[in-house]
Amino acid sequence: MASENPTASEYIKHHLQNLTFGQHPDGSWGIAETSKQASDMGFWAIHLDTMGFSIGLGILFLALFRMAAKKASVETPRGLQNFVELMVEFVDNSVKESFHGKSKVIAPLALTIFVWIFLMNLMDLVPVDFVPRIASDIFGLEYFKIVPTTDINATLGLSLSVFFLIIFYSISMKGFGGFVKELTLQPFNTPIMIPFNFVLEMVGLLAKPVSLALRLFGNLYAGELIFILIAILPWGVQWMLSVPWAIFHILVITLQAFIFMMLTIVYLSMAHEKH
Repeated sequence: MASENPTASEYIKHHLQNLTFGQHPDGSWGIAETSKQASDMGFWAIHLDTMGFSIGLGILFLALFRMAAKKASVETPRGLQNFVELMVEFVDNSVKESFHGKSKVIAPLALTIFVWIFLMNLMDLVPVDFVPRIASDIFGLEYFKIVPTTDINATLGLSLSVFFLIIFYSISMKGFGGFVKELTLQPFNTPIMIPFNFVLEMVGLLAKPVSLALRLFGNLYAGELIFILIAILPWGVQWMLSVPWAIFHILVITLQAFIFMMLTIVYLSMAHEKH
């Protein structure tokens, strides 16, 4: 940090600030050195830490599952293969129970969402000062966050991808006219109620990506904030509080990945239904 002895408020604000790359007011491009510079960069700024860890954990997910597939053995299955088979079977059963259409995309999509979000959430268990201290001492980076799902931009990106799939499958299964009728002629199937139906259905449709993004972001952001607050306390108290909270947080990060996956399956199942 810029200050060797930061106050509690400065410490919290520092750990909640992303490594931001964007255009400075003078027209030059670079990394923000203060939180004000980051906010002045506006909409087109990029959070390098969020992008880096999201992509890196996605590559890790692909590499692990590819390794398990290449070394798969029917006679002597081992640890990684057993874990991957457990994940695939778990997701496959969830899709069979909740998805009522026919698609070869939904199960792989659900598996990707669950494992990828779980890995991103899992970074919240890394001590709050460990990686940022390395980034500061070795690379001279003032700000560095390692939990992508505590960035609203990442969770909105995930939820908007699901939203576009909902629109795509709704039009593919029902046709454009059927999709428009779904938005205008329900729940009241009469022409005079079309404006009311449209507003009601659009609110419900737009609430899906917003709820997906905010639920995941809110839970992980709150969890990260609690870890940061614990880190401010004396060393002995930190261990008394951080270990139980970390154990409980394992349930939170798993549950949030599961909820995001299940809601995605349910929303896409609804998109496949014809009224």
